[in-house]
Amino acid sequence: MARKGILSSATKAPAPSQERPAPKPSTAPRGAVGALQSSLTRLQENAVQDLDANLIDMAGVEDRLGIDDESQRKLQESLRTYGQQVPVLVRPHPSQAGRFEIVYGRRRLKALKAIGVKVKAMVRHLDDHALVMAQGQENTARQDLSFVEKASFAAQLDASGHDRQTIADALTIDLPMVSRMLKVGNAFDLTFLRKIGSAPGIGRDRWLTLAKLAQDADAKSRADDATTTDTFSDLTSDERFESIFKAASNKRSPKAPATTETRTLRSQDGKALADVRRTPRGVSLSISAQTAEGFDKWLDTHAEELMREIHDRWRQAKA
Repeated sequence: MARKGILSSATKAPAPSQERPAPKPSTAPRGAVGALQSSLTRLQENAVQDLDANLIDMAGVEDRLGIDDESQRKLQESLRTYGQQVPVLVRPHPSQAGRFEIVYGRRRLKALKAIGVKVKAMVRHLDDHALVMAQGQENTARQDLSFVEKASFAAQLDASGHDRQTIADALTIDLPMVSRMLKVGNAFDLTFLRKIGSAPGIGRDRWLTLAKLAQDADAKSRADDATTTDTFSDLTSDERFESIFKAASNKRSPKAPATTETRTLRSQDGKALADVRRTPRGVSLSISAQTAEGFDKWLDTHAEELMREIHDRWRQAKA
């Protein structure tokens, strides 16, 4: 009976309520057709297409703190003479059919648009996360991107809601370096950083020191004021940093203490009558009751009459 029970429980079909739903069949082609479609997609993504520059919009985050006009002019001349040798990367616009968004190659796009030629581009279907990763890894490979530009890039990713591991992966750095970059990138807004520019000769330590100084409201105010001087825009980017750093480091000179003049009025026999105290706020007259022998009370009684007489004499002298 026991063996019968075992056999019957093994062959008994499970109750329908315990059955797991069968997985939905994949809609992606399988076998040779799927492999062919995947190969065609890769070929299409690696193929270089000629696109109208006016159909390409900005996307991602800003990776350069201003573009030098002279270097941009040279890039335009090079592209005009030798053509575009390195394609840019774009993705189809997520909401506007027929348009694209730039992933990297912003300077080349701007230069090609200025000289009025088509843009050689690779088109890849990237979501926002993949776009950030592609842009960040391209930035890492570029030797001319300064520390503060990378720090600003990291801060923009942070503000967009990307976690720190994503930022680290995008820039190929470790998490401690992400923290250091965010200390700088989050200490200043983009408008302020654009005024300084890339500051290629200024490294991490100087920027971290400036970020620490900027935690003090007065130092931050002095740094802001330094950007408004008449000669600030004539300086190089490194010199603009030095100017701001100096302003933030040097505390404003305290106001000179208000000068106070005190003199003693004396009678004809040299006896002290009163002390006159002059400050920027006005003049005061002080008479000691201990030595006045009643003069203080008499003056108090006749003060209005005496002041009118003195005032009249002043007006006559002024006329």
